[in-house]
Amino acid sequence: MDRYINQIIEGNCVEIMKNISDEFIDLTVTSPPYDNLRNYKGYNFPFEDIAQELFRITKIGGVVVWVVADATINSSETGTSFKQALHFMEIGFNLHDTMIFRKQNPIPQIYRKRYNNEFEYMFVFSKGVVKTHNPIMVDCLHAGLELNGTTYKNYSKNEQIREKLAKPVKDKKIKGNIWEYVVGKKQEDQEAKGHPAPFPCELVRDHIRSWTNEGDIVFDPMSGSGTTARVALEMGRKYIGIDISNEYCELARKRIKLLESEPRLFTVQEDNLEYNLLSNKKVSNS
Repeated sequence: MDRYINQIIEGNCVEIMKNISDEFIDLTVTSPPYDNLRNYKGYNFPFEDIAQELFRITKIGGVVVWVVADATINSSETGTSFKQALHFMEIGFNLHDTMIFRKQNPIPQIYRKRYNNEFEYMFVFSKGVVKTHNPIMVDCLHAGLELNGTTYKNYSKNEQIREKLAKPVKDKKIKGNIWEYVVGKKQEDQEAKGHPAPFPCELVRDHIRSWTNEGDIVFDPMSGSGTTARVALEMGRKYIGIDISNEYCELARKRIKLLESEPRLFTVQEDNLEYNLLSNKKVSNS
């Protein structure tokens, strides 16, 4: 399988995935061309075949992040995202988390009699129990304070009661599952402007940080502009990207070459470490 490592591969993702060994991939971060919302040059999208191959090649404890949304047709959302999530569960995946990708700069709503759509789903599927979780921590609003009368919820199996006083409030807590990003404004995201619907580098960065460790293999079977591969390389992971479009494969390779050609301009901090992209090794920042 070494011939696929750190490569952007042009071709049919189902056929190429058949050449990948069982339980080989640590993390997949991808977004399908859903519900004709994206003009993907008329290519076919065999969802069930893709899902089945993803299950086969994902390691036990590995994760698939499936970023998806629904079109509105005949005044109704299609519900395709939920149908896909249920299918992933039917073939053996756990639905580990249903997360929200909220756009800070959403496109103004073109439909009437409905609120502006500001989010997409990020379904996090796992093959068995998740092996790696490096939780992103955020500051607590009331850190260090003693809030008299505030209580924790007691997550017992039966009656839910609140009895433990929440004082003092901790400095940090695990980030919630609604993640907000500006879309298409940062320079690193501008590199992908030749693709109709790239997701932000920071979104991929947060998932790679959460579900993998250095040296793990990160995969995108519908690689598009190569954001997943680019960020994986940046963070000291191995990558495999597949796309059926020659144009998008070339765009992805160009972005990766740009990253490799200017390594000192890209340093990603992860907890108390930084990745020196000249060597792809971690160095202390203390």
